[in-house]
Amino acid sequence: MYEEAAPPGPLAGVARCVWRSASAGPKRIVPDGCLDLVVGDGGVFIAGPDTAAWSSVTRPGAELRGVRFTPGRAPAVLGVAADELRDRRVSLGELWGQAGEVLAERLLSGELTPAQAVASRLPEVGPADQAVAALIARLDAGAARVAEAAAMVTGAGQDGVSPAQVAEATAMLDRPTPPSAAPEVAAARLEDPGPFAVSERRLRRRFVQAVGYGPATYLRVTRFQRAVALAPRVDGLAALAAAAGYSDQAHLSRDCRALTGLTPRAYFRTPSTVDEAVRDRLRSA
Repeated sequence: MYEEAAPPGPLAGVARCVWRSASAGPKRIVPDGCLDLVVGDGGVFIAGPDTAAWSSVTRPGAELRGVRFTPGRAPAVLGVAADELRDRRVSLGELWGQAGEVLAERLLSGELTPAQAVASRLPEVGPADQAVAALIARLDAGAARVAEAAAMVTGAGQDGVSPAQVAEATAMLDRPTPPSAAPEVAAARLEDPGPFAVSERRLRRRFVQAVGYGPATYLRVTRFQRAVALAPRVDGLAALAAAAGYSDQAHLSRDCRALTGLTPRAYFRTPSTVDEAVRDRLRSA
């Protein structure tokens, strides 16, 4: 069982969703560009941004609950750069010391929900990095190349940005397009925020700190998530590769092996090898 729901109002722009999950066996979790606060099975931890699949194993009957952060927004809530959590599972005690241990006890006892715990941190959360938000939006919208997307955000050396452009870039992060959305849907939401007064090198460094890895890896992850969402409606791997924005089927195959540890035929075509969570999410979409 896996269920997602929209985040409560106070978490808009900070969380992508709240979720709960229960499984009779291990689950293969594939990268999605997000960090999660996870509660259950006797522990509370932050699941950092992944670059490869990992296996989630819980006791029979155990239920996990969590908050999935909007890409780029977790560091402001957690107080730590996302790249420090890459491919890691870090307990709240390790992250925040005694305060984290106390909060974990309240979460495990049911005194607080994961959403309430995140909401309690919001007064300390600063505004979104507008330039990073704009680059995330362009990559989510199906940009083919990172360099081109980054150049559009930085204006290739143009100076200045208007208040209206800043507001639009922030709004794009506050109403993020899920990586699983079809490119045309994401593109319809993307309006040109104009150039930002930031160099491409600095933008990439800020992106790594906000998201957990570089724009190229994020593009790879979001493109694969798009393929996962499209798979039930597209016949054949070649057609799926084209629909998801890959250069060809071989490109999809390379990314699938790197991100899931399986071939596309095994991951997409054999029900027993596809994550239970992914199947449930697609069934409810």
